[in-house]
Amino acid sequence: MQIYMVGGAVRDKLLGRPVNDHDWVVVGATPEQMLALGYLPVGRDFPVFLHPETREEYALARTERKSGRGYRGFVVQSSPDVTLEEDLSRRDLTINAIAASADGTVAEGIFDPYGGTQDLQARVLRHVTDAFREDPVRILRVARFAARFTDFSVAPETMQLMREMVEHGEVDHLVAERVWQELVRGLMEEQPSRMFEVLRACGALQVLLPEVARLWGVPQRADYHPEVDTGVHLMMVLDMAARLQAPLSVRFACLAHDLGKGTTPAHVLPRHIGHEERSARLLKALAERLRVPVDCRETADVVAREHGNIHRSGDLSAAALVRLLERCDAIRKPERFAEILLACECDARGRLGFEEAAYPQRPRLAAVLAAVQAVVTRDIAAQAATQGIGGPQVGALIHQARVEAVARWLHEPAAH
Repeated sequence: MQIYMVGGAVRDKLLGRPVNDHDWVVVGATPEQMLALGYLPVGRDFPVFLHPETREEYALARTERKSGRGYRGFVVQSSPDVTLEEDLSRRDLTINAIAASADGTVAEGIFDPYGGTQDLQARVLRHVTDAFREDPVRILRVARFAARFTDFSVAPETMQLMREMVEHGEVDHLVAERVWQELVRGLMEEQPSRMFEVLRACGALQVLLPEVARLWGVPQRADYHPEVDTGVHLMMVLDMAARLQAPLSVRFACLAHDLGKGTTPAHVLPRHIGHEERSARLLKALAERLRVPVDCRETADVVAREHGNIHRSGDLSAAALVRLLERCDAIRKPERFAEILLACECDARGRLGFEEAAYPQRPRLAAVLAAVQAVVTRDIAAQAATQGIGGPQVGALIHQARVEAVARWLHEPAAH
């Protein structure tokens, strides 16, 4: 029995990056031997075990053979006869097909049959073997690694292979849960735009996210969008979200906020009248298709509908500001409203020349919400009850009190 550290842990050690978890492969062992040593079985599709003390995963060396469409169509074989080189050959990229000695050191004992260390030095994402084409999820993984390793490029032969996979319909068979899982990881990387650039370059974006793919080449008003192209703007917004360390719900909202611009009639361009409602409709379909979690889709829906109004909120009256808060459900969900404002800041600063600009709407609307929250609705309801007032009339009184509170705040010197 021989144990090796493999995959991302070795790669990140060689790059000098933090290692969060380890992957181990065991060569020359049987499941019975692992159980006898106290390892706990967890693998359903192939033998994987938890170390009895560290609880890290140890997988028996295995090979895979394509048996059908999509990423689930595989026959896995695991036996003591499978070599380390055979196990590494089934991995996606050369930089992930490096093994190191079991003590975790990488200065010595490197096993690198596919040139992964050279590709690390050259900053190249390259597939290991032609078996790459058997798993379409690997296209998403390459795109995600491009978003993480921002100075790496995709090898031309790997990009060509991914294009062929898209043309042959492999991407069509990806299940929604796996697409969303990889999309989430890419959105949360250092430079999310690179994920979408890679997917677009190989044609996968058009298949997986056609609503996003159609934004490139769509012009918009240069007086507000110096970058002109909607797709370019979207990428800048996503990278601004990463720069501001936004949570997933904000980053997804940024991705979906301008989808409606891709369906603007040609005779209206470069203006995008009514794109907010169109964005919300397209977002709903996209979210249902990918089974996006409720919190992400609800935040994105508000951002899609209201980002223009939030941008223009400095010109709104007290009554209009309260109506805006009510449409955003800000009074009931202030934490989500804070995320909505952050997404709008990413949108405003995701433009050429505005990357370092202030976004006063965010603190201003937070202050407006604080003024509204200071209204004691319980006292209003109690006073109304003494006067025999109930039902919708109480709600109208509360709404009016909130408008008056915002009006008073607007007249304070600090509000301007």
